[in-house]
Amino acid sequence: MIDHVSSALGPQLGTGGGREQAVRTDGGRTGFAAALQQELERSEGRQVAFSKHAMARAEERGVEVTPGLLDRLTDSVERAQAKGATNILALDRSLAFIINVPNGRVITAISQEEMRENIFTNIDGAVIL
Repeated sequence: MIDHVSSALGPQLGTGGGREQAVRTDGGRTGFAAALQQELERSEGRQVAFSKHAMARAEERGVEVTPGLLDRLTDSVERAQAKGATNILALDRSLAFIINVPNGRVITAISQEEMRENIFTNIDGAVIL
């Protein structure tokens, strides 16, 4: 049996009978564990993805795709989405990415050397990483 601290959670969770049993949902998990798992799954779904083309370009250009980079790209997509952008250029000092915002998909990755030689078209926003 799992006990709640009724005074900290307030009366809305209690049944008024002293010792409280945690609400069980999602196959026996407590309400908190189920909510945490649901949020983790939802945040995984928000993670930006790389198209096959972008993965090939990243690999051939020596772009290391780290969890930190994925987090920054995901954040840039969320910020661009809030502004209504559909295709963005996400930039940092040494890398650039073209990202389709509605699909949360990186279309291509560009190294620093290639940034100097290119003109970026068909974008409606830019985000500094």
